[in-house]
Amino acid sequence: MVSKTAQYYRTHPKARAKKAEYDKKFNEKPEQREKRSELVQKNREHDEKYGKASRAGKDASHTSHGIVYKSSSANRGSKSDTAGDKRARGGKKKKK
Repeated sequence: MVSKTAQYYRTHPKARAKKAEYDKKFNEKPEQREKRSELVQKNREHDEKYGKASRAGKDASHTSHGIVYKSSSANRGSKSDTAGDKRARGGKKKKK
């Protein structure tokens, strides 16, 4: 099953092109390149020490506790790891 977001971008080519352009610019930023290279290095070190199979299905995640390996789905939905994540995903809904 495809997420609502993926379904939207598949059916709206102009929006998809706009997002692709934004993502390209964002990923060119020096801080993003540095972040990716740090994760690649940690993955390489982990694989040399424990073997590649030990992190199957897991991603290296930047948390307030350093780099931690989490399942891919947990890494994308975390609200508590960094301030940026908290701000990006909003808070709890207020009861009326």
